Amino acid sequence: MNRSKVVAIVTGAISLILAIAYLLLVQLLDFRGEMLPAPVSHLPPVIQIVQE
Repeated sequence: MNRSKVVAIVTGAISLILAIAYLLLVQLLDFRGEMLPAPVSHLPPVIQIVQE
């Protein structure tokens, strides 16, 4: 085998491993459930500046 073919096969294998790892990570994060917003009581107060 040529060196270029070996490099292409290794690069493809690394790409497939990264793609599968990414899909597993996304599935794991999606499995945790629906993302809920923070309760309003935990948000910092809003300060409004009024110019006259």
